[in-house]
Amino acid sequence: MRKIVTSVIAGIGLALACGTSVRAQDKELTIFWAEWDPANYLQELVNDYTAETGVKVTVQTTPWPDFQTKAFTEFNAHGDAYDMVVGDSQWLGAGSTQGHYVDLTDFFNQHKLGDVMAPATIKYYAEYPGGSGKYWAIPLEGDAIGWSYRKDWFEDPKEKEAFKAKYGYDLDIPKTYAQLRDIAEFFHRPDQKRYGIAIYTDNSYDAMAMGVESAIFSYGGDLGDYATYKVDGVTNSKEAAAGLDMYKELYKFTPPGWGKTFFVEDNQAITGGLAAMSMNFFAFFPPLVNKATNPYADATGFFANPAGPDGKRFAALGGQGISVVSYSKNKDEAMKFLEWFIKDETQKKWAELGGYTCSQAVLKSEAFQNATPYNKAFYDTMFMVKDFWATPEYAEVLDQLNQNIYPFVVGGKGTAQEALDKTAADWKATFTKYNRYK
Repeated sequence: MRKIVTSVIAGIGLALACGTSVRAQDKELTIFWAEWDPANYLQELVNDYTAETGVKVTVQTTPWPDFQTKAFTEFNAHGDAYDMVVGDSQWLGAGSTQGHYVDLTDFFNQHKLGDVMAPATIKYYAEYPGGSGKYWAIPLEGDAIGWSYRKDWFEDPKEKEAFKAKYGYDLDIPKTYAQLRDIAEFFHRPDQKRYGIAIYTDNSYDAMAMGVESAIFSYGGDLGDYATYKVDGVTNSKEAAAGLDMYKELYKFTPPGWGKTFFVEDNQAITGGLAAMSMNFFAFFPPLVNKATNPYADATGFFANPAGPDGKRFAALGGQGISVVSYSKNKDEAMKFLEWFIKDETQKKWAELGGYTCSQAVLKSEAFQNATPYNKAFYDTMFMVKDFWATPEYAEVLDQLNQNIYPFVVGGKGTAQEALDKTAADWKATFTKYNRYK
């Protein structure tokens, strides 16, 4: 009799389990992101969620040049193709004020994410407006501008002797932009097809803007007052102009034809043996430590952005948070996924797969900082980052900056002060048009 009862109970349990599994398998979530390695890491991570819950999660990607256009076309149509999006930090203003993102403030406070995630990632990936305590995303992929360099060139005794004879100090990882400039000049040898430095110059989206703002911030400048939209005397301050001047100075020591470059070319500057130092977002560094993709992998080192003349040290923020799309028909399921994503064990696995976790606990761990040759520089950088405008009209503002600084940096036209004066005037007109001044 007992065997019969047990069998019956087991049968009921099996039926319930099968029923639950079938229902879970009916549920699907789609996350939209750009096409790059971190998206592949995320797909691998979320496969664990599918294994645990039966809910299929697909990370749908599109090439970077199409990412913003495709996302906002879907948002503006109030489409439900995506349940979540890993959107750029600049999208927060438009995503929140135009109704595309679900308000995650209660979720954020309930799980005390302000104590869990790195402060800069909360400020720039999640909160809008700044200081409002309103949150629209969970920090997902931390990222920022950093540098790779040729350790074998830097450590060559003959090079070190020649450098010290010329500049009067030891050749080492640059601590300041002035040293970065000297080292770039020292290794710039076009007759040997060796060049000093690789920097971003593409002005079609935010590449050159991110490179330039790293210099401007470190020279004590700012892009504007993000709370009041004040730009006169801020965007075009003498400190900002000095930072832009330094960026143009660095451009002198880039390889030939370096007037339209982004992450692919800057990695090729190292893998092709072209440059002594190369700027890039940390998310693009993994191929540089892979011998299959970089013949100089063993000789490649990494460092965080150097300081400006007054010791101020900042780097442009990259990276993204994950938001729930307000037009999704699966918002409740998406919230359950976010609860899983913020768990400590999930964040640890995310970092192990190659994702740049924003979890303070994982970032501070020795295991993370020693996991790759660039993780320590990434950790240092994530506590000194600053970002571009996140205002809803950020795309218009970004285009105006590109139009003004590109002719100066790459074309050699005008002065840094003139380029930033024009930018300040353009931005003031734009913010006036959108009634940002109260």
